[in-house]
Amino acid sequence: MSSSATGAAKPTVTVTLDGSNRNTSLPVLSGSIGPDVVDIRKLYGDLGVFTFDPGYGATASCESKITYIDGDAGVLLYRGYPIEQLAEQSDFIEVSYLLMYGELPSPAQLEAFRKGVTYHTMVHEQLRRFFDGFRRDAHPMAVICGVVGALAAFYHDNLDINDPHQREIAAYRLIAKIPTIAAWAYKYSIGQPFMYPRNDLSYAENFLYMLNAVPAEPWTPNPILSRAMDRILVLHADHEQNASTSTVRLAGSTGANPFACVAAGIAALWGPAHGGANEAVLKMLGEIGSPENIPHFISEVKDKNSHTKLMGFGHRVYKNFDPRAKIMKETCHEVLAELGIKDEPLLDMAMEMERIALSDDYFIQRKLYPNVDFYSGIILKAMGIPTSMFTVLFAVARTVGWVSQWKEMIEDPSQRIGRPRQLYTGATQRDYVSLGRRA
Repeated sequence: MSSSATGAAKPTVTVTLDGSNRNTSLPVLSGSIGPDVVDIRKLYGDLGVFTFDPGYGATASCESKITYIDGDAGVLLYRGYPIEQLAEQSDFIEVSYLLMYGELPSPAQLEAFRKGVTYHTMVHEQLRRFFDGFRRDAHPMAVICGVVGALAAFYHDNLDINDPHQREIAAYRLIAKIPTIAAWAYKYSIGQPFMYPRNDLSYAENFLYMLNAVPAEPWTPNPILSRAMDRILVLHADHEQNASTSTVRLAGSTGANPFACVAAGIAALWGPAHGGANEAVLKMLGEIGSPENIPHFISEVKDKNSHTKLMGFGHRVYKNFDPRAKIMKETCHEVLAELGIKDEPLLDMAMEMERIALSDDYFIQRKLYPNVDFYSGIILKAMGIPTSMFTVLFAVARTVGWVSQWKEMIEDPSQRIGRPRQLYTGATQRDYVSLGRRA
């Protein structure tokens, strides 16, 4: 099989099937930014062959206007806006509006959206009973996966995905209610009373309130910690066509209701290779023990015969410094200073690990730079949030990205049910052999 590019203004790729007289001309599509893509939709019809791309690393599964990543340059854009600007100047609710609707809101639009989300944070009272069906030691991700999926049984008045108004209500409900469900999953696991959401608090403040407050005493938001939580939510709100987002889109392509689609995304996020990375960073640092043990740990990482894994460094997409990591590093220092944590062994090890990563040829040649998970776990630990809740927080943040991607997919007239092909390497057709005749 050979290929060649032709044409200047709108290039095509010509694919010829060796040993036959068949060839086809495939159009090259250009986005507003990023590499061009070859449209292979008629490849099978013209040549009778498919492409083979395990993990979809070289395949664009959809067209999207939401998030753009340039891994080589370390760039992350939400609707064209750099993540650094949004994390410093915006807040999660404004970013949520941006992701959902494509533009930054006017003051009136932002106020209406903020109010709409705030007044959807309550959940149906009967939903409380779902929590009683789980073991007390159940992982919070198992709990929210089940409860979010059950939302369709309580809010079946907005399950018509072809109705724009119902899609809107479903989006509001998911963004608003998942923090409540997540906080209740935590409270259930530690045996404390559920705290109902408060309409006088911001999104991040309300989430921290439901996580940390108890009925026996008043709770006052800490602006530094609330801002740190807000930044974590902003930085994790969307990340293009990652595994969980692709799962949401694939489930949504069948016409499944949005609650089921987001529950599927939560299940995909639960994997340690996806949403559990910051938890793995803390585990790694805990196993290292102290800064003086880092050289030995690094030597094991470099040893090809060792099974020691380096967590929190490098990224499948980013081949440069993760743009979110710098913001997380600054936020980490702010939180530790606010809480009066001066000698934090985990932070000391993190700083030394970062220094090595930025100066050691082994790390530099492989572009193993600290990513966002490297610092976020330390921040959450300092704020008293247990590691079992780290991925849950990721799900709270990513919900708006899932909802935005789902909404975009439903509104795309070219969308079809997801149906990947395969390279079959099993047995060819054979006849059944009765039990008595088998050796």
